[in-house]
Amino acid sequence: MFNKEIYIQRRNQLAQKVGSGLILLLGNDEAGMNFKNNWYPFRQDSTFLYYAGIDLAELAVIIDLDQGSTTLFGNDLTIDDIVWTGPLPTLTEQANSAGIENVRPYKELETVLKNAKNKQQTVHFLPAYRPEHTLKLQAWLEVPPSQSVSSASEALIKAVVSMRSHKGPEEIAEMEKAVDISNDMHTYFMRAVAAGKNEMAIAGQLRAIAIAAGGDLSYPTILTSRGETLHIHARNLELPAGAMALCDAGAETPMHYAGDLTRTAPVSEKFTDIQKDMYQLILDIQLKTIDACQPGTPFSEVHRLSGQLLLEGLQSFNIIKGNVQEALAQDAHTLFFQCGLGHMIGLDVHDMENLGEQYVGYTADAPKNMNFGWKSLRLGRALEPGFTITVEPGIYFIPTLIDLWKAENRLADYINYQELEKFKDFGGIRIEDNLVITENGYRILGSRMAAKTVADMEALHRQGLL
Repeated sequence: MFNKEIYIQRRNQLAQKVGSGLILLLGNDEAGMNFKNNWYPFRQDSTFLYYAGIDLAELAVIIDLDQGSTTLFGNDLTIDDIVWTGPLPTLTEQANSAGIENVRPYKELETVLKNAKNKQQTVHFLPAYRPEHTLKLQAWLEVPPSQSVSSASEALIKAVVSMRSHKGPEEIAEMEKAVDISNDMHTYFMRAVAAGKNEMAIAGQLRAIAIAAGGDLSYPTILTSRGETLHIHARNLELPAGAMALCDAGAETPMHYAGDLTRTAPVSEKFTDIQKDMYQLILDIQLKTIDACQPGTPFSEVHRLSGQLLLEGLQSFNIIKGNVQEALAQDAHTLFFQCGLGHMIGLDVHDMENLGEQYVGYTADAPKNMNFGWKSLRLGRALEPGFTITVEPGIYFIPTLIDLWKAENRLADYINYQELEKFKDFGGIRIEDNLVITENGYRILGSRMAAKTVADMEALHRQGLL
């Protein structure tokens, strides 16, 4: 946990932003994999961590804005619990570490909330994403499960987003750790990848690196020779010679701050000439789009720049023809780049995604573009100092999509489908790093960076596992 003064300050600021009523912050519960007591690894709710910091199951916090008090609801361990867990800090000790003055049994939470409802006191809660939360909201506040998102407090959502979007120095320090561990994972990947190696075997070692650092993965690892498939997790398959392997993997620190990096490496000792040229194009795009990440610049414009640079680059491969600006206006780049250039990152790998993209990534006067190739862009708003984001351009030759567009003769004035046929088995490339927006520009997170130039990656491949 951070110093308790940080949590006190955050809760005070939240109270000022929301104004009146009760704020309910629900922690997560344990979840059984295949029976009740065979649990998935516990992951605390990120907003609960942000304001309370306590990483234990079955907790809730009530901030009474009208009375000016904060209460932690939970249960101390019984002797039946202790024989399995050993002694742990008491609930009062946990509350003290977060600067929370009051502690009450969890069963009393229902009474507090029902009394507030009967008094017509506003209860602010966030959108529910866990089934048990929807059931609790139904039992305590008579919120139908189908309305557990739509009935959430917009005032609370906006207040939380306004705070969590801007990372403090203590958070940046945690994210530096997460990115460093993630870089170590990718360095291992580039040394381990080889023809005949099993995708899952490499992915398992990447997770071992994250766990050995005290945390775990920040999301399931994507590791595949079929990089054109945007989110395909490691499978029990061997990497084929001559292919490229795409690895999208990140670590989460013990305090649950995330890293999210991607590298694409040759399976054989070197890139082929065409792989090298295409990889260099994506690397050049990444470097230029990172440089474009300046405070005040809408990230949607940086995304558009990536599309322009991609189309310009594909002209040299004779895949794109005609006027690039006209092709860009017609979204020709979305045949090759179907996803977003980046997203917020922090306590969640897609930070605050459960609160709604319309609040986190966009504004009322600059709503999301729902066209193909744009609707997956999670961040479009103007960048501000303190934002931590990913920048991850790529190129994805998806045979089914190419066949569909070709059959429809879509944008044939700009796309050379005859030449494109040669690339249908090419696969995909993505390169991703994490950065923080500063007052004067940006800074790439991490004290070290996994190799990403062609020469450095091929050198790592030659070294192999030491």
